[in-house]
Amino acid sequence: MTHASSPTAASLAAGTYVNPILDWDFPDPAVLHAPDGHYYAYATQTLRDGKWINVQVARSDDLIHWEYLGDALPDKPDWAKETQDVWAPYVLHDGDRYLMYYSATHDACHDPHRGHCLAVATSDKPEGPFFDMGVPLLLGVGFEFIDPMVFVDPKTGKWWLYWGSGFQPIKVQELGADRMSFAPDSAPIDLVWPNPEPGGFPRLVEAAWVIRHDDHYYLFYSGDNCCGPDAEYGVMVARSESPIGPFETLEQAKGVPHSLMLHKCDRWLAPGHNCIVKDAAGDDWIIYHAIDVNKPRQRQEDEINSRRILLIDKIEWRDGWPWVGTPSNEPKPAPVT
Repeated sequence: MTHASSPTAASLAAGTYVNPILDWDFPDPAVLHAPDGHYYAYATQTLRDGKWINVQVARSDDLIHWEYLGDALPDKPDWAKETQDVWAPYVLHDGDRYLMYYSATHDACHDPHRGHCLAVATSDKPEGPFFDMGVPLLLGVGFEFIDPMVFVDPKTGKWWLYWGSGFQPIKVQELGADRMSFAPDSAPIDLVWPNPEPGGFPRLVEAAWVIRHDDHYYLFYSGDNCCGPDAEYGVMVARSESPIGPFETLEQAKGVPHSLMLHKCDRWLAPGHNCIVKDAAGDDWIIYHAIDVNKPRQRQEDEINSRRILLIDKIEWRDGWPWVGTPSNEPKPAPVT
């Protein structure tokens, strides 16, 4: 199954782009620059042409024009055959294999002690197919165990798995040598919290993505509601001298009302759940989903603000902090690839 990217983007002059870069439902994107030279984008499950795609995957040479490849996880794990909540895949290359960390709902979700799980699958190709390791890495109640992201610390070589939240903090824990279990004697560490005040923003935090820039580690995270009639998503940021904190939020550092570095505008609602990619010129780009207010659903019967499509923008670094502002809506210089 292949599809070209949006005609609007494809018709621009060389070296430029305009959002969106993928004009179909592609939530919670994570992008990998694979050893084969291609970029691969992975996204949450969607219903496409009447069929469930468990883990969407697309491929690009330039981060702007994308070829849709179909399903990277065509066979769900035995413990999640009956459910349809396959969320937020994150993929990285590890030697001769590719590892996918993702979240899925356990089939026994009618049990009050069963909910979303964190899971790991492997493949020998970036496009898949990926095969689950057979049991959940973490089994939760509600949606505590969602939105996994792995950061390999260039200073120590340690692998850290981030997740969250189910109205809980973003958490991190060290992975073991097999990358499919936690390091012995390790424990989860709380990093950033939702606002505890009634009606405060954000009332939930999720979608962690960590990078190292200069002398700091930057934790990007999203909140509040991703979608639906009360969609109020945006990307926030915190930084630390360690990948496991303590993290200082932008709000704390600058004394501003919130930690948003990317927020909505007239056309683009609820931008968030980002990944970060560095281009060949050394610039950082944020790739994320957002809702086009002109087409907020895939099908008429879908909930409002449920169609989340793919956007990209360049990050500006201001006084040691990343900044985008609002999603761009006009032609911009494209990443150097």
